Amino acid sequence: MNPRKPRLAALLTVAALTVSLAACAQSTSAGRAGGASADTAGQLSGTVTVFAAASLKASFTTLAEEFERKYPGTKVILSFAGSSDLATQISQGAPADVYASADTTNMTKLADAGLVDGPATNFATNVLQIAVPPSNPASISSFADLARPGVKVVVCASQVPCGAAADSVEKAAGVTLAPVSEESSVTDVLGKVISGEADAGLVYVTDVKAAGNKARGIPFAEAGMAVNTYPIATVGSSRNTELAAAFIAMVSGADGRKILADAGFGMP
Repeated sequence: MNPRKPRLAALLTVAALTVSLAACAQSTSAGRAGGASADTAGQLSGTVTVFAAASLKASFTTLAEEFERKYPGTKVILSFAGSSDLATQISQGAPADVYASADTTNMTKLADAGLVDGPATNFATNVLQIAVPPSNPASISSFADLARPGVKVVVCASQVPCGAAADSVEKAAGVTLAPVSEESSVTDVLGKVISGEADAGLVYVTDVKAAGNKARGIPFAEAGMAVNTYPIATVGSSRNTELAAAFIAMVSGADGRKILADAGFGMP
């Protein structure tokens, strides 16, 4: 028998195995490529800092918990304040990865200054509601009642989205308010109502809902004249754009929509 034949057969067997293994590797690689988003998402880690409007506190706290549960190894740091204050902080170099505003005006300011990465995503809407103490001591039942002499009403400052909305409602309704104080965030307005320092305050419907039995909400028809749209975007100076994009995707996706709807937000 030719001694070269066994050696040749062995070489052919090795070659066949090599081709087979290569094909398997290509198939596995292709399979991974097809599920790249899931695999990549599962590998997310690090910290994402989110600057969000005060009215988003309850919803975004829940969303942050869901995000950390979905992506083990991640940490969401939340900072809540008036949208205008947060925009100012970002423009002054505050380290943030995501900015969520209670209006489009403050987001546009950052975008025009080149401080956000790409177009913003509108993810929710909100409307004003009158918040009063549970006993409603001033017997408030309408927007016009807020202008009655002696009624202690609190509103947001005009530069804050809830304040700008209140200004719009005043003009549209032809009612002029004389607030005893103007606050830098909607949560501060609600706080004064809950503490009894005010007879009424103009806040968002979501804030009244979050307050539970600590405050009572009085809806009014004029609220529809000033609907606030909430946009969210990646901050241009973000050091973790992948995590920022993933958080924004959760906010604007099915999970976010459900959590926001449960809190009383409308969809854009």
